[in-house]
Amino acid sequence: MKLLRVKASHFKNCADDFIIDLTPKARKSTEDKEYELQEVAPELYAFNTTAFVGKNASGKTTAIELLDCAYSILGDFRLEDKHYSYDDVLLEITFYHDGFIYRYATELAAGKTMSNQAVFRNEHIYRKAYYKTNVNGIYDDQDYEELTDLGDLPEDTSNIFFILKKKQTRAVFFDSYSGGADTYQLLFRALKNYDISMDVLAKIIRIFDENIKELTRLDDHNYRVVTEHEELVMSDNQLVYFLSSGTTKGILLYTLMVASLKEGFDLLIDEVENHFHKTLVENMISLYKDKGVNRKNATLIFTTHYCEVLDQMGRQDNIWVCNANSHIHLANMYEVYHIRPALLKSKQYYNNAFRTAVNYDDLMALKKVLKK
Repeated sequence: MKLLRVKASHFKNCADDFIIDLTPKARKSTEDKEYELQEVAPELYAFNTTAFVGKNASGKTTAIELLDCAYSILGDFRLEDKHYSYDDVLLEITFYHDGFIYRYATELAAGKTMSNQAVFRNEHIYRKAYYKTNVNGIYDDQDYEELTDLGDLPEDTSNIFFILKKKQTRAVFFDSYSGGADTYQLLFRALKNYDISMDVLAKIIRIFDENIKELTRLDDHNYRVVTEHEELVMSDNQLVYFLSSGTTKGILLYTLMVASLKEGFDLLIDEVENHFHKTLVENMISLYKDKGVNRKNATLIFTTHYCEVLDQMGRQDNIWVCNANSHIHLANMYEVYHIRPALLKSKQYYNNAFRTAVNYDDLMALKKVLKK
């Protein structure tokens, strides 16, 4: 299964018919196919990396939350414990699975219980066989047939269950992990669930703190830490203060990245630069572009203010520029801005080609007030 496109109306503050397309629009060179793209089916490609950029309050987080919404439905067949309203959201998810292109459409509503679960209404599932000859028409209405009489499910369970049948991690959304004591429980749960060795964990830890040689879990709340000079037993609360916030977050994120590359699920990261050096972000991008490492077609999807990392992305159609006025709008860099490939994306970003710069007059207005 590979998510191809999401379309939504009435989702948070997004404009109606808000579309995120994860398939290429520009010409695909041999080099692109080697480093930038992954072949989902013959001649059907998706991106190894996708970025959302824009100034503060431009809608980057909302865009990636919409993708998380779609992945939750595809993976768990449910939507629960999200912090946004489900009411009246119209959602359309297009994905590839086992030789077919599927289009799933539904209207969401809030359940009438206290568990914050979405209810699925007016569900429709359409499909058409995929042939490489119709790759340019995968989103066209032509040749889709509606699947009917699939069966009955509880109203908080999506009919996509009848297509994909088995719950599976389709993506992990790394957004607001606090870096607190529960981070270590999440870390060791991920190590167990995705069968990641302690040797791999040790190598991850040394990226962020080269003084730590080993970290092992003793029980639910206690850990053994081996440094260059001593061996310590600490509670999770003590460990929070022993390791920096950046180290704690970095170890968990890089462990999830290893799981994503190993299992083939996508990794969504909101504000990838939070607590992370630009070199670490560039390293993550390079790993997803390396077919020797990314053997199961995982995709890294992230929001960022690190415009320099955009220069590491060889294409423009996998970069979305977010802008917000009364509603949030997305503009595909390739389709809208027509920036020459030879020009550095970061330079265009700094030159405000995408209307992403902080307003200079507002900065000077603040300075003027402070000087009074």
